[in-house]
Amino acid sequence: MEKLILIVHILTALAIIGLILLQQGKGAAAGASFGAGASQTVFGSEGSGSFFTRATAIFATIFFCTSFGLAIIAKNASGVSADVLSLPAELQKVQESDVPQVDGAAPANDIPAVPETSQE
Repeated sequence: MEKLILIVHILTALAIIGLILLQQGKGAAAGASFGAGASQTVFGSEGSGSFFTRATAIFATIFFCTSFGLAIIAKNASGVSADVLSLPAELQKVQESDVPQVDGAAPANDIPAVPETSQE
């Protein structure tokens, strides 16, 4: 199953690359006013824009689904769960530090006050 999804994933990626390379840029509409618009008749009077845009969106959706499916398959195959990410009990103990603990709370403002100067 994983190999089938991987093959579909790769073919979809290649199809997306091909469709994007076949699409015209935004500046291509300016060329139609100088007579280059006759090449658009294969895809109808609207041109190939809507066909390639729709096909790219469909292949992008398939690519997303296969990516998601491959991630789920990889997670299930590795057997990783949330319990693996927690630390063992002996590593969770707080080690004693050489730094002494200070009793009492620290003052709220550690910045000394600036002495006022009299201006005469």
